[in-house]
Amino acid sequence: MSYPTSLLTETSRIYFEGPGWEKLTQTLTHNDYSQVFVLTDTNTNQDCLRIFKTKIDYNFSVLMMEAGEHHKHLQTCTQLWRELSELGADRNALLINLGGGVVTDLGGFVACTYKRGIDFINVPTTLLSMVDASVGGKTGIDLDQLKNQIGVIKEPDFVLVDPVFLKSLPETEFRSGYAEMLKHGLIQDRAYFEKLIDYKADYHKVGGHIYHSIHIKSKVVSQDPYEKNFRKILNYGHTLGHAIESYFLQHPSQQRLLHGEAIAIGMVMEAQLSHTSCGLNTEERDLIKKVFGKIYPKISLNSNDILAIKKLLRHDKKNRSGDVRFALLESIGKPVIDQVVSEEAIDSAIAFYQD
Repeated sequence: MSYPTSLLTETSRIYFEGPGWEKLTQTLTHNDYSQVFVLTDTNTNQDCLRIFKTKIDYNFSVLMMEAGEHHKHLQTCTQLWRELSELGADRNALLINLGGGVVTDLGGFVACTYKRGIDFINVPTTLLSMVDASVGGKTGIDLDQLKNQIGVIKEPDFVLVDPVFLKSLPETEFRSGYAEMLKHGLIQDRAYFEKLIDYKADYHKVGGHIYHSIHIKSKVVSQDPYEKNFRKILNYGHTLGHAIESYFLQHPSQQRLLHGEAIAIGMVMEAQLSHTSCGLNTEERDLIKKVFGKIYPKISLNSNDILAIKKLLRHDKKNRSGDVRFALLESIGKPVIDQVVSEEAIDSAIAFYQD
């Protein structure tokens, strides 16, 4: 292991690999939990629970939800609240969320609201959840097809990150997480972004990059835990990206887009917005488009798609007084927040991606 074993800030407690499992064992042994529950989905129940059981010698009950963003809704929460209640879970229970971002987001929300709050620990099993959902304390669910409209911000007791879970991860899911890593470079560290340009889906060698991404995000979050100001830089690519992701959730017969794939499209489009609105130079704008174009398949958007996506922008959580607000780039590594742009600029950004 060629990177630190833990990353501890005022807001985040993250442990890596072997020392992480030691921390979890100590926590289970030394805390007087009435019951311990492990939340999985249908994928991690099959692929990751076995690994988890080899690492932890402790009696726990398994809860399971259906896999996929389209199950990140209130009905799933209700199902889990009922199961916890039926199994006699009290306020001294612990919930361990073993899965990707859907499991950690929804499981965290379930823990925060069950009996007004029980302890929870996140064990992310996808690259996306390791570098993104593991930090920042955002829990929540979707409202219909609108992303993350309901939730609270509360950090887990701690997060355990181990790339061993990436062994069973499909390459599409690996690419999805890689988009967030590229974003971390774009908003804070040009040298890191340039290292990531040479894309390889290799879980053996990605540990150091995971640590670096988590370090970048945790520094941002520690300065602004509740996203009042500086933390908004993490939304680069997410305003258009979330609208695109929501649109394809509403129209699954057309194409299935993972979160990172949608955000990758958003980052290309918002590179053009950065060029027209914030002075991002042509060379850096074109580099961003080239890098994402090599890693992520291009999708086609017709005029009806574009109209629907633009309507979804009105529901973005960052909006204020009816204005759609973007986090953009003045240059790679230098972000700006709360940028209001014209509809014509948005049309130009979409055309830039399509061209």
